[in-house]
Amino acid sequence: MKLAALKKYLAAKPGAAEDYPFGENALVYKVRGKMFALVLENSDPLTMNLKCAPDEAEMIRNMYPAVAPGYHMNKRHWNTVTLDGTIDTETIHGMIDDSYDLVVKGLPKAVREELTGGRGSM
Repeated sequence: MKLAALKKYLAAKPGAAEDYPFGENALVYKVRGKMFALVLENSDPLTMNLKCAPDEAEMIRNMYPAVAPGYHMNKRHWNTVTLDGTIDTETIHGMIDDSYDLVVKGLPKAVREELTGGRGSM
């Protein structure tokens, strides 16, 4: 997956905002101030950190050699995904969706409803 396509997908999430709180090469995506993705823009191959339910994090790491415990993150709740072409785009999108949904679920109900257009929780 190329950086431009990744950024486009992440930015399209409802309420997503880009920020560089950790320096110019660590692009962070947040929803209502809560991080759901961190992209190391200058890494080769491209890598990103995504939030993950603890019970799924280990399972995903065992399924994909390109997924490791979150670098500089809580390793129970975050995975680092290396975008080296070994994981298909649909699966990567699913991981991003799951990370975003986990963060949104932790937001107040009124905010969740605003982000989902009143369709309920994610």
